[in-house]
Amino acid sequence: MTIRVLVADDHAAVRAGIVLILDGHDDIEVVGQAANGEQAVAMASELRPDVVLMDIRMPKLDGISATRALSGIADVLILTTFDIDEYVFGALRAGAAGFLLKNTDADALVDAVRVVARGDGLIAPSVTRRLISAFGASVPARRPYEIGGLTPREREVLACIGRGLSNVEIAAALDMAEATTKTHVSRLLNKLGLRSRVQAAILAQELSTER
Repeated sequence: MTIRVLVADDHAAVRAGIVLILDGHDDIEVVGQAANGEQAVAMASELRPDVVLMDIRMPKLDGISATRALSGIADVLILTTFDIDEYVFGALRAGAAGFLLKNTDADALVDAVRVVARGDGLIAPSVTRRLISAFGASVPARRPYEIGGLTPREREVLACIGRGLSNVEIAAALDMAEATTKTHVSRLLNKLGLRSRVQAAILAQELSTER
């Protein structure tokens, strides 16, 4: 299956470089380029890409607001120069599936696009520790009946997400099909009112420390 990607960045040279990297792989197709947040939302709504590579600092509409607008339309992988906490936390609250820095090498960028397209989450290693320690407090507390609304299998999947397992790894650990895993992930996110599996991972870690 070919992964359809939209690249959103206000710098033409940066867009061209990203497109050059991605187009060199047979399983990835760049279907569009956006120069600002508004254009990214409009193009993604029309083209329905699998992944949107989104910069944060853009004119007309910033990347975080654009990410929020794309919830349910496409998975967003933030690619930015800045690892400022405000940007990291804001992007993940908005529903971004991943957060990478622009100094990421080409192979890692391509792998990240594939990871997000599979339905998994990904965070730049340089910000992961900070994220775990600080972002957890910003995830709204879930009322007991909301957690209680999960099925036993969904609870198992949530725990696996908290351990950082991918859908493929969860499927293997729980002895079920990958497609079934994706269905459980989608359902538990909806039940808990979460925008992304990254938020689910933080919540799972919080729950494990409360026991």
